[in-house]
Amino acid sequence: MIMPLAAPLTRVVLPFSLALVAVGGVGSGGSRSALAQEASSTQTLTTPPATEIRDAPTAMLAAAQVGTTVAINGSTFSMPWMQVNGQVGLVDYGVTDRLGATLLSTSNPQVQPVQWFAVPGASPIMLSAWHHNGYRFLDISPLAQGAGWTVTPQGSTLAITTTPAQVQSIRRDLQPGRDRIILDVTGRPAVQLNEGVEELTLTLSATSASSLTAQANTLTQNRSGGIVTQVQANPASQRTELAVRFTGNTLRPRVQTLPNQVILEFRPDHLQPHTIAWAPGLRWRQQYISVGGTAFPVYWLEIAANQDQLSLRPIWADPSTMVGIAPLQTMGQRWQAIAAINAGFFNRNNQYPLGAIRHNTNWLSSPILSRGVIGWNDSRSVALERLHLRQTLTTANGRSFPIQGTNSGYVEAGIGLYTPAWGTTYRPITGNEIVVTVVNDQVVNQQTVTDRDAVSIPSNGYILAHRSYATAAVALTPGTDLAIQSETLPASLEPFRHIVGGGPLLIRNQTMVLNAEAEQFSRAFATQAAPRSAIATNAAGDILLVAVHHSPAGPGPTLNQLAQIMAQLGSTNALNLDGGGSASLYLGGRLINRNSRTAGRVHNGIGLFTAE
Repeated sequence: MIMPLAAPLTRVVLPFSLALVAVGGVGSGGSRSALAQEASSTQTLTTPPATEIRDAPTAMLAAAQVGTTVAINGSTFSMPWMQVNGQVGLVDYGVTDRLGATLLSTSNPQVQPVQWFAVPGASPIMLSAWHHNGYRFLDISPLAQGAGWTVTPQGSTLAITTTPAQVQSIRRDLQPGRDRIILDVTGRPAVQLNEGVEELTLTLSATSASSLTAQANTLTQNRSGGIVTQVQANPASQRTELAVRFTGNTLRPRVQTLPNQVILEFRPDHLQPHTIAWAPGLRWRQQYISVGGTAFPVYWLEIAANQDQLSLRPIWADPSTMVGIAPLQTMGQRWQAIAAINAGFFNRNNQYPLGAIRHNTNWLSSPILSRGVIGWNDSRSVALERLHLRQTLTTANGRSFPIQGTNSGYVEAGIGLYTPAWGTTYRPITGNEIVVTVVNDQVVNQQTVTDRDAVSIPSNGYILAHRSYATAAVALTPGTDLAIQSETLPASLEPFRHIVGGGPLLIRNQTMVLNAEAEQFSRAFATQAAPRSAIATNAAGDILLVAVHHSPAGPGPTLNQLAQIMAQLGSTNALNLDGGGSASLYLGGRLINRNSRTAGRVHNGIGLFTAE
């Protein structure tokens, strides 16, 4: 689905060559649109009306050209792009990370204002926006027009050729709490930022003045403290690469493009507040929120209660098994979610889930320790409670045994139930275990195995892992018929098709209910200051996906501080999710709350999907 564009029927002058040719991908054919002809420096073109995309999305997709590679002056990198109806769209993080533009607040999901080589406060450049396959694309034609660039689809690659520019000098502006590297430039080069951990590469599509390397070396030699520790200029024929090292692995560099300047800024309070209507019914917000005089950077997504085109579903690292972890960014792309947040706890060593995951009424992993969960239906009804699942195994002759958990890495003495959702095989978690295989509700085999053995899980049955529970094993001989009964406590959570666990609960019915001890979290966990993730609802029924990070003055929030932050966001109900290195908020192909290189791999999350 392509969201409708807001651009009215207008006449625009393009002083650059915009060659749009038929390429491989969706609906590529032999015909060429009017824009497939190379435009002269004075050619006048017509921007298509929004209704053409709104009323005929199938026809527009049939004429679309798509690709996964972008080349700037011959240097290539992976990035989605899309050309449709005469508009060349680059995925929105490409406009910021590869071209150097800054996204500004907007209440219109069909138009994204940006600041690019202009003074702050000047009239922004308005880019049309649309969505496809979980990405938001921004039409870069106005940027290319203003800079005189050539933009040409070539197969699956979008080739961008910039006009000549030069980095004339480099200098430093060091002030208390702030460290800036200022590049004086001519023209409007593409500005590409590649973040590492305490290091980065800034690449400009510009040549270098002969003295630039010496100037950069002087900055390093005379750094006199500050955040930046090393600056190295690496000129090339058509680009200038700046390698920068800095202190503080929680810092995010900020790039700003001004007339004749590119500024690379480091500061503890690096968050740029904004509110962006990213899609109909979905707002991306970020700002500082203070608790007890300490400000924390807060990133969150607001999902409107009345938006039927958006739905939430649990997601996990590998759709074929409950074993495994992956970066949330990878997970979001794999599931083609437009947004996602990390969710429940897990064992990072063996990569097993430690909490509730219910998908379409099926328990992929059972809840543990009566901890907090969020449940929801496709009708958008939502509940947050502390949950216990009582499961009982009953034989045909009336004997009953409790099941300790389903597809769970949390193990105690008793019976563990493992279904095909766990994967094709099961390896004992506690060493020697008695494993009973059940097919079509009848025991077919019983064996003692070690953690070196893999036991097949039948596609039409399950296995029962007995841990220090020989009494039950004696009763489950081959040929025994079995039944499993489940009871959800509280019963009010039973109707919810989807449930994901976390904990502890922070807010319920507008009241602070934080009690880590009641949910069997350790005192150290309860008092730890760290990055946090949370999910909440507000009085309007909107759902909030929230990530909170380190304060500019110190560490991230404690659970109590997180609860207060969630209250300030208007939460009527709120649940803490896994945090620390796991705290990740994904939107449209990238993490929006942190450098992806600092994010840990996670087991599961909550994904946001469109009707497409």
